[in-house]
Amino acid sequence: MTQVAVVAPVKAWPDWSGRAVAIVASGPSAKTAGVALLKGRLPVVAIKKCVELAPWADAVYGCDLPWWRSVRGLPDFKGQRWSYMPQVAAEWGGRQVLIPDHAISNALRFDEVGTVGCGGNSGFQALNLVSQMGATRVLLIGFDIHDRGGVHWYGRNAWQGGGNPSDYQFRRWSAAFETASRQLAERGVEVVNASPHSDIRGFRKAGVAETLQAWGL
Repeated sequence: MTQVAVVAPVKAWPDWSGRAVAIVASGPSAKTAGVALLKGRLPVVAIKKCVELAPWADAVYGCDLPWWRSVRGLPDFKGQRWSYMPQVAAEWGGRQVLIPDHAISNALRFDEVGTVGCGGNSGFQALNLVSQMGATRVLLIGFDIHDRGGVHWYGRNAWQGGGNPSDYQFRRWSAAFETASRQLAERGVEVVNASPHSDIRGFRKAGVAETLQAWGL
């Protein structure tokens, strides 16, 4: 008799209305930013391999299937799994994100929770998601978005089928986040970028400890 894998029921999107949320991306600064300070203070979304810095995160977001397959869907992770790849939902009980006009979408979307702009990277998509979930303050960690001093805090992507950022992608990401900064400001969402050397414009910069103190967390 053929055994059929049992996939856990997909959980509903969180309601983070009025809350502060942190997103941990993979820029070099993430490793020394003080991610451990976030634990127990606010919801945290880890971008792919950054779950190693925050294994207690509330969710992991990853837009590329090769990484999910390289970690076998994170079988021991207790939080939610988010991706626009349908296989993540089908194989590991994740929640599928929809990205209309994938190749050209560089703006945030707010028409429906779970339908996001692309921006060309997981961090942008996660920022769109948490703002849809009602977050009014967002702390960005590891959003270095530049091609100086290394690609990721862990080095270059090594999983089979995984790519590494090009100069074009860095430029696209910077432009997309600059658009997002204007959109979020118009909606009254405060965003702080904890990366001191980030090329992203439009977000105020401050360290993790300083921001947590300012927000009373």
